[in-house]
Amino acid sequence: MNLGFTGIRQVVIGIVGLLLGAILTIGLIFIDRPNIYIPLVLLNVALLVLVILKEYLFDNRYLMITIYVLLGATFLNNAFFSINLGFFSLFPYRILLIIAGFLIVFNLIRSDFRKDLWTKWTDLRVKGSLLFFVFWLYYALLTLLWAKSVTEGIKYISILVMGIFLIFIVTLFLNDLKKALNFYYIWIIMSVFVMLIGYWNAFTKNHLPSSSLYLGPEYNQHYPTSVFTNQNDFATFLSISLFFFLSLVRNGKNKYWKAGGIVLSLAALHLIMLTESRASQLAVIAGIGFYVFLLCKSVVRKWILALGAVGASLFVLLFYNKLWSTFSSLFLSPTIHDVSGRLPSNMGRANLMRNAFNFSLDSFGMGVGAGNTEYYMENYSIHDTDQVVNVHFWFLEIFTNFGIFVVLGYITLYAYLMIKLFQHFNKGLTNQYRLITEAILVALAAFVISSISPSSVSNLFFHWVLFAFGIVTLNILRKRKSNEKVVLSPTHNPLIEGE
Repeated sequence: MNLGFTGIRQVVIGIVGLLLGAILTIGLIFIDRPNIYIPLVLLNVALLVLVILKEYLFDNRYLMITIYVLLGATFLNNAFFSINLGFFSLFPYRILLIIAGFLIVFNLIRSDFRKDLWTKWTDLRVKGSLLFFVFWLYYALLTLLWAKSVTEGIKYISILVMGIFLIFIVTLFLNDLKKALNFYYIWIIMSVFVMLIGYWNAFTKNHLPSSSLYLGPEYNQHYPTSVFTNQNDFATFLSISLFFFLSLVRNGKNKYWKAGGIVLSLAALHLIMLTESRASQLAVIAGIGFYVFLLCKSVVRKWILALGAVGASLFVLLFYNKLWSTFSSLFLSPTIHDVSGRLPSNMGRANLMRNAFNFSLDSFGMGVGAGNTEYYMENYSIHDTDQVVNVHFWFLEIFTNFGIFVVLGYITLYAYLMIKLFQHFNKGLTNQYRLITEAILVALAAFVISSISPSSVSNLFFHWVLFAFGIVTLNILRKRKSNEKVVLSPTHNPLIEGE
């Protein structure tokens, strides 16, 4: 094979880089820094490959393949491969995110890529949604000024950066219906894989090393955890994926796809029952109720809302004393430190929320600082939590860490996404658009409740993927509507314009 002068030069440069890296690695061995060996060697090998394959890396197809593989890797967490760097760990999702970022930066030297990237940005119909995440990130950095633990803040911000970067990449590059459908099918395929591992957990009572039940007590081994840390995280994922399956049942392109959706829906429901996650079970019930509401005609929806309001009012009137008694015992009772045994689960959760609100008030609504909720819970708790430090409520975690402005922005964006998707759904969609719109709309609704189950959502990467999918779906729906306006415009005459 004749590489030519340019090819030989690339190989020589790569070999020199590899040798320099090897010399540096050997030097590090003598200063006893073993946690840097593997990443450094991998970095130098990657540099060599990049130099040799530079021309191929300028092909946008490789970037898109990397993004698709990245989306698949988000569902695997750190279950199969992880490099511990002490303060930070690398696993497929993070490695692929770094590679995707590098490919984008690497291609910026091309004027055509810069022009195409700018065109993608200007063509976005969801810039306001993306700019909220930029605000969130800047505010998170600002909170380091008053955070008690800057180390915990930096760790949390690193997770935030990765999640927001993923949302930007996905929104920019998955900008049409075909790519959004690929996104949807990746979710389906990876969900099947994750569920199979869940059944392996349940039937064999074995768990992956990443699970908190790995080599744990025998009486807990029957809970499926799949690639997640615990069964609650797995249940939250399933309660979202269920509605991707149900959308396949309704909108699958043939009877085989519909049959597959039915089987997967039943399997997801079964696994959720096996996890015994009450919040996720409640999320499923609420999600199915919302799905039924979504599919009803406008007149029926009004009746459902009216009857629901009346029913809720009657329920409060009939059970007011019981409801007030429960609320006051959980949230208004004096502080009790239980030394004889564990607190009841509902009391522990209530105390976590009470502490979180106290911390938020002490910070004057500005937040205790990125990632500092757990630090405060461990060191400044007023109410007993049985040494549990995670809030177990995603929206309250955002409020406690980042304050009133970020949590209101997050809730506003969340509600805005759902309302706009609902409006597009109401105006009538073709089968493929309905497939993704129904899935993401109901999944977002279910997540509001199921997010109560995990100890923290920030490290559940599928949450960022879910948000990215919602923004992508809204973007392509708006582009579709804009294109229809152009086609239907009375001033648009293809014959005159030479089309």
